[in-house]
Amino acid sequence: MQFNFSDDQKLLQQTVREFLQGECDVDFVRAQWETDTGHSAGFWSKFAEVGVPGLLVPEEYGGLGMDEIDLVLLLEETGRAAVPGPVIATAAVAVPTIAATGSATLAQRWLPAIANGSAIVAVGHALSPFVTDAHIADLLLLRDGESLHGVERDGVEIVHQPCNDPARRLFEVSWTPSADTRVAEGEAARILAASAVDRGALGCAAQQLGVGQKLIDLAVTYACQRKQFGVPIGSFQAIKHMLANVAVRVEYARSLVYRAAHSVARDAKSRSVDVSAAKVAASEAAVQAAKTALQVHGALGYTWEQDVHVWMRRAWSLELAWGNGAWHRARVADAVIDGVGAAESFGYCAPGAA
Repeated sequence: MQFNFSDDQKLLQQTVREFLQGECDVDFVRAQWETDTGHSAGFWSKFAEVGVPGLLVPEEYGGLGMDEIDLVLLLEETGRAAVPGPVIATAAVAVPTIAATGSATLAQRWLPAIANGSAIVAVGHALSPFVTDAHIADLLLLRDGESLHGVERDGVEIVHQPCNDPARRLFEVSWTPSADTRVAEGEAARILAASAVDRGALGCAAQQLGVGQKLIDLAVTYACQRKQFGVPIGSFQAIKHMLANVAVRVEYARSLVYRAAHSVARDAKSRSVDVSAAKVAASEAAVQAAKTALQVHGALGYTWEQDVHVWMRRAWSLELAWGNGAWHRARVADAVIDGVGAAESFGYCAPGAA
């Protein structure tokens, strides 16, 4: 059985990495912090040309027609580059949600626009009272009781909320549900909402892999340059052990994230548990990488000029997005210990699990 990514998938990942190295360096990321929207329409248009926003869009709507197994590597690269903007909400959550509504009208209007970069979608969910990037969204997918609604920008009122990560803009959204905005209700809406949470959490976990690896890279580079007692501090055993330990945590999380991507793509019974396990492992690894990178940098790590805080902030904000660690650990515990939901993995099934 083949567990590796294909050559084409790896090539696409490399293509996206090279694109982001050229178009989304740390100076660009910092520059977006200073703008009113935190979003560059020019960058997003180029990003769409590479194919990331439209990767999950079916081919008949102008997309690439791929799945989450292809997307997970690209989301990892967006974390590595600290890409600002609605990557997860638009590319990973909104596209499959719109497609799953079964509404040809909704799909025809929005999926081609997402694929070509002319439309952005924000997604609200029960795990957060705020909606990320609502100020630049052309469409907002919002839950109201037992129904799911698609509301255009002029149909909402937004109030900005503070956030520790300058690249992430949070908003309180007010709107009036109507029959015209409703895209699903009852059990169909519940299924779509549950899927959206899993897709959003998977996106966060994938980005945390890139964030964690970037923080390790920054710490290793600094440890090789900074000298004490006439030698690089990276030669000290304590520094080596710190960096090695966090590298192991990132690699451990990687297999869980890739497994979760497969579960989402195949709609496996254990999808939710696999996603929560991945979100916990990847977030803990990235947050630990942030602590380690800060410690390696010493007092300089606290300065604005050092780039390490760009990814530290991202690690912290992603840990809270689409369900924090406590929520996802509880969901894993419910399945594995109490048998609430499927937790099948490599021959294991929790006793009494459905």
